[in-house]
Amino acid sequence: MNAARRRGACPALTAPMQTGDGLLVRLNPVAGGLASKALIGLCESASRHGNGIMEVTARGSIQIRGLTATSAAVLAAEVNALGIAVRTGVPVETGPLAGLDLSETADPRALAEAIRAAIYEAGLAGKLGPKVSVVVDGGGLISLDAILADVRLVAVRRDGSVSWHLSIGGTATTARPLGLFDEARASDLTMAILKAIATLGREGRARDLDTEQLTERSAVAPEGVIESPSEKPLSSDSFPIGIFPLTNSAEVLGIALPFGSMPAQAIARLAAEAVARGASEIRPSPQRTLLFLGLTRQAGAELRQAAGALGFVTEASDPRTHIAACPGTPACASGHLSTRGIAETIAADHTGFLDGSFTLHISGCAKGCAHPAAAALTLVGDENKAGLVVDGTAKALPPRYSPRYEAARGLGRVAALAGGARRDNETVAACLARLGETAITQAFARE
Repeated sequence: MNAARRRGACPALTAPMQTGDGLLVRLNPVAGGLASKALIGLCESASRHGNGIMEVTARGSIQIRGLTATSAAVLAAEVNALGIAVRTGVPVETGPLAGLDLSETADPRALAEAIRAAIYEAGLAGKLGPKVSVVVDGGGLISLDAILADVRLVAVRRDGSVSWHLSIGGTATTARPLGLFDEARASDLTMAILKAIATLGREGRARDLDTEQLTERSAVAPEGVIESPSEKPLSSDSFPIGIFPLTNSAEVLGIALPFGSMPAQAIARLAAEAVARGASEIRPSPQRTLLFLGLTRQAGAELRQAAGALGFVTEASDPRTHIAACPGTPACASGHLSTRGIAETIAADHTGFLDGSFTLHISGCAKGCAHPAAAALTLVGDENKAGLVVDGTAKALPPRYSPRYEAARGLGRVAALAGGARRDNETVAACLARLGETAITQAFARE
């Protein structure tokens, strides 16, 4: 077992990362998903060797928390014994329903596999940093728009043929667009860009490449730049929660983990319910969801009901989908807030406040693990108090604080302020922007 990696690296099965609640490992199954019984075995292993908490990340990876150096090694051996093959090297990500989704623009799997093979042949895995990634998005039910990537390829159908929109260094809304290309050219350009990133060293990212480096390495002409085909922000419709049709008259059930995590025993119980109803495979998916394949519509409806009884999110309208919350206390030694308790309180008591127009980030400490990007509102804990950051990250200095025991009530006052000030046909996000930092933080801190 390798030494634990520093924060900022990717916690692979053989290279766990140190966190406030022990070591963390992240799994991406090569097959895209797991047999239901294999997931049960993984949950049992996580319960034996970790702190009993499992997560599905915003990118659709499985995370196991609370490991030690010894138990992480045993976990890795048990994962292998379960026959779960996991991806290593540079992530080249496709949607979890690639090739099965009736609504996708194009099947991205061949292009993604060509890029993986080219990365291997070029020996780039050891030259690129652990955060460098590629997204190959065929479109469809499950949006990959919010996933940050160094290279983004998005299928675009025009005049009966498919091209790939290439952009670099961001999400669908922030990446720098470079142009539309056929599949072969898109693969070649992706490799040229990755090689250019490799020349910058292990800390290099696509956002660090200037125009000269791009044109020299990839022959992408600056005048060929076009606008991104997907510029709308992520909405609640992007959460794959519910029952949806697939190719060949099949169906899939999507269920979310509240705030991205659940006790491993609860996930094992859900997987057992899936086995009993004939599910053939369970796939982790972006937006912290699990997809259950191989079910009849009746079996899917029964499993959905069982998932709700276990505490999972079974409706896309559930306000918990708009809260990002880390494990917090007592699960994480770095945490200073009971983040999940606060999140559950706000979701239950202020449903109208969480309208899907913004993300509420509740962070136990300034690391901001659950939502590294800026959020409209970020509640962050420190050793003695809780602060509220407006339009920023957990690392920002809050302008006002409140006692930690007052944090949930403080957020409730902000919700009440927005509810009273909100205009007809105005989103909560727009209302918060209009109210401004001073009014919001005064309400939070009761000043």
